Amino acid sequence: MFDYLFGLLSHDVGIDLGTANTLVHVKGRGIVIREPSVVAMHKKTKQVLAIGDEAKKMLGRTPSTIEAIRPLKDGVIADFDATEAMLKHYILMVHESGKLVPRIPRPRVVVGIPSGVTEVERRAVQEAALSAGARTCYLIEEPMAAAIGAELPISDAGGVMVIDIGGGTAEIAVISLGGIVLNRSIRIAGDEMDEAIIHYVRLKYNVLLGERTAEEVKIALGNAHVSAFNVQGALSSAKATEGPTEEKKQGVKFMVVRGRDLESGLPRSLKLSSDEVREALMPVLKQITSAAAELIEETPPELVSDILERGIMMAGGGSMIAGIDKLMSDETKMPVYITEDPMTAVVRGCGKVLENEALLRKVKVVGGLR
Repeated sequence: MFDYLFGLLSHDVGIDLGTANTLVHVKGRGIVIREPSVVAMHKKTKQVLAIGDEAKKMLGRTPSTIEAIRPLKDGVIADFDATEAMLKHYILMVHESGKLVPRIPRPRVVVGIPSGVTEVERRAVQEAALSAGARTCYLIEEPMAAAIGAELPISDAGGVMVIDIGGGTAEIAVISLGGIVLNRSIRIAGDEMDEAIIHYVRLKYNVLLGERTAEEVKIALGNAHVSAFNVQGALSSAKATEGPTEEKKQGVKFMVVRGRDLESGLPRSLKLSSDEVREALMPVLKQITSAAAELIEETPPELVSDILERGIMMAGGGSMIAGIDKLMSDETKMPVYITEDPMTAVVRGCGKVLENEALLRKVKVVGGLR
């Protein structure tokens, strides 16, 4: 009875609770929230001061009384209270209404989680969602959600392969008959790419870059193949091009970045090229492609045949690195394609599952088991 009433007065939501970004899909309305997974809190009182974009601007710039934290690390909850506050904030945002009949923030929630998390980590996500106001929380593994969001035929007898590269984890899975046949979850993804850029610049130029600057470099210059910018052109976002200047010359992109010289301790500007960034990222990208190749080696021959025919689908923010599909294809000897709007594939899948009860029962994770 109460469940029926809450269903009428609240919006069911699908959430991609990512290490780098959190996306929220509302049933019947589509994706309504795309915010960084960052929370700014007062150190002593633990009062939440900002969430999302506002909190991300504070990273590396806070006074001693304020801490800006990323509550998720490697795809799992690192700070329970901050995660709960973030989820509660977004659930309340979704239910804000100027209508005569107010909405009650007691939704059914479907949350995408990495396929390699432990039972304890899964329970932490459920408890955070329930504490934030959800009346029911279902979990769905991210590669499955990405496949559903990309409208792949997951229920068919033929196999499909999905690679979802996020901020904290890279998810690789072979799916057939509505279930995951084989999967591999490696905690090497977008964050490690940022760290690789910082490490490379520190070693080569003796200059220390900030995390936000490294992320901007990755978005603007990140590439995985020599021909990436010749064929695809520059992959850049408005946020990346607002600050540092860029120029494109003979298939190579350049970007001016600013950091601290470790020898003098003074500010220093550098011009980085896309070739240097590719060199910095390649060790991380090779680990992801090697994991995909190893999974293919373990895949039954019939499913390998299906994947060879259909190709490997890539999703997640990491798949937007220019030329990564070519690198993956070279390493796996399989056709590879990137789904439309790869960053939203998981949350779109969560939204579709909410609208299909039979599919939800089939793909949800219950008590650590399917």
